[in-house]
Amino acid sequence: MQDERLEQLAQETGRLLSWKRLTMTAAESCTGGWVAKVMTDVPGSSAWFERGFVTYSNQSKMDMLGVRADTLEYFGAVSEQVVLQMARGALAHSSADVSVAISGIAGPGGGSQHKPVGTVWMAWADRERAIARRYWFAGDRQQVRRQAVIHVLEQLGAFCVRK
Repeated sequence: MQDERLEQLAQETGRLLSWKRLTMTAAESCTGGWVAKVMTDVPGSSAWFERGFVTYSNQSKMDMLGVRADTLEYFGAVSEQVVLQMARGALAHSSADVSVAISGIAGPGGGSQHKPVGTVWMAWADRERAIARRYWFAGDRQQVRRQAVIHVLEQLGAFCVRK
């Protein structure tokens, strides 16, 4: 199935990264590699997409990105603290200039009163700074994940423009 919005956004992001002479990496949990897939669907993306990390389990977040066990235990995988560590870890384990990180509850289960289904934390980082934001997306599992991919890429563009 072709998704014109995602294709267009990936192409625009790739052009911006090329123009800024930046490379990116993605650390993904609830999106399961969807950011990496969308970005690498663009011909020539190897010039600006360095690598992706699919860290669905807590153990993989620790092993591949250096997320601390105590952070996961205290705040949970879907938290500001974890996505910031994911974004910084993706940079530390790659040669990329900028990173995105996503961790969320796409549903249909897994939500709680404090973290309902549709809660997604995202982070954007470069070698000097990192920011994280929490969002709530409505819809089924596919819709939550798609909205997360769109939003993280739109905000990556804004993050890079300020660089």
